[in-house]
Amino acid sequence: MTRRALLTAAAAAPAVIGQARRRNIVLILTDDHRYDFIGALGHPWLKGHTPNMDRLLARGVHFRNAFVTSSLCSPSRASILTGLYMHAHGVFDNFSPLRADLPTFPRRLKENGYRTAFIGKWHMGGDSDAPQPGFDHWVSFRGQGEYYDPEMNFNGNRRKTAGYMGDVLTAESRRFIRDNASRPFCLYLSHKAVHFPFQPPQKYASLWSDRTAPKPASMPYKEEFYQQLPEWVRRRRYSRHGVDGLFGHSTNFEDAYRGYCRCLKSVDDSVGEILTQLEESGLLNDTLVVYTGDNGYMWGEHGLVDKRAMYEPSIRVPLMMHCPDLGPPSRVTSRMALNLDLAPTFLEAAGLAVSGPMHGRSLLPLLGRDPDEWRTDFVYEYEWEQDYPYTPTITGLRTEEWSLMQTQGVWDIAELYNVRDDPDQMKNLLADVRLTYQRGRISMNLQGERKQLVDRLQSRLHEILASTGGDPRRSGKGSDGDRFAL
Repeated sequence: MTRRALLTAAAAAPAVIGQARRRNIVLILTDDHRYDFIGALGHPWLKGHTPNMDRLLARGVHFRNAFVTSSLCSPSRASILTGLYMHAHGVFDNFSPLRADLPTFPRRLKENGYRTAFIGKWHMGGDSDAPQPGFDHWVSFRGQGEYYDPEMNFNGNRRKTAGYMGDVLTAESRRFIRDNASRPFCLYLSHKAVHFPFQPPQKYASLWSDRTAPKPASMPYKEEFYQQLPEWVRRRRYSRHGVDGLFGHSTNFEDAYRGYCRCLKSVDDSVGEILTQLEESGLLNDTLVVYTGDNGYMWGEHGLVDKRAMYEPSIRVPLMMHCPDLGPPSRVTSRMALNLDLAPTFLEAAGLAVSGPMHGRSLLPLLGRDPDEWRTDFVYEYEWEQDYPYTPTITGLRTEEWSLMQTQGVWDIAELYNVRDDPDQMKNLLADVRLTYQRGRISMNLQGERKQLVDRLQSRLHEILASTGGDPRRSGKGSDGDRFAL
């Protein structure tokens, strides 16, 4: 980060609300859980099958517009820990470790007397499962791990465990809560589920066997639909992250969809056990329990599966917060919440000021009411990966009304959607706009109101990137107007 970006982020840090006690903190993170796969939110298969997530929605606060700023495991997890955009923390893919010099919320909590634990999938730095700074207690596994009988790293010592991964992680989490009930603690429980390959516990292996997976409107191949999209979207359709090359043809859509839902059912069981343990320990009312996902997931939208793209199912995640002492039950807020916001939220819950740069802001003020002023946009980033080359580098801006997606290195059609009027993103408003090459520059030729709109969105994208240490040239707004510098 540049000095300017550091100062800007620090100046934007939220004030700390004085609290009588330091809250215990439990963060439950699920892998690849998209925002609408919860029974109480209307998913037809999961109604009645996610009672514990439903309980969090009924008794806590539901952030109905929660997003990740990078839809990929490691970059998103790094943002959760640091409160920084991907371009600031530097974890651009699933193989880059988090820089040791970056402040994280667990470090701050540990330095201020919290007992801290990480239990589950770390997944930053390739296959490393080595204990990380900021955690007193460490239980993890290499890379993606295994759903059954996983080898685990317990505070630096590896040993084989027996049973289902989710059950192992939940049992370790319950033990940590019991052992630390008399002092402030922070538990970060990071599930392997619901990551592919989807392997549920045996008791759920036959659930929904007679059901047919729903198909989104943009899933069937229609030539006129793909003509309005960048060519990479059509090509990805036939890759392992598309419906016509699904996971290297290792499974079919129906079985994969069923497996995903079955794994979610097991995660819900884990949520229930954690809530039960907090109740039994007399800690539920004053513990901040947060449930969210590291990114969303596409199930056929635009012919794609997996994440990475900037389409809504890929970037939207569930986010529920439960702490009866901090806000009324059954509250729903439409304010925009980001993965960047979790770190400052946890610091405020602990009564700590944000002493270093963070691009997010605490969500605790939203537990009681919606403040008059709140963010209305954010930057989305995805960096091209060698292992999965069919998704290009993407830089975009998501506002309350618009979603602008631009690619770098693949000069093709840009995408613009009115997400209020077109939530399924079926009509690309830039479909007829071709980028042109002239005098060493790439230009987007626009006229009238559409040009004014794109200018405004690109200018805002430029502003956020410049103020947070990113590369403002990726906005498409250069010093000479609406041109990409090559």
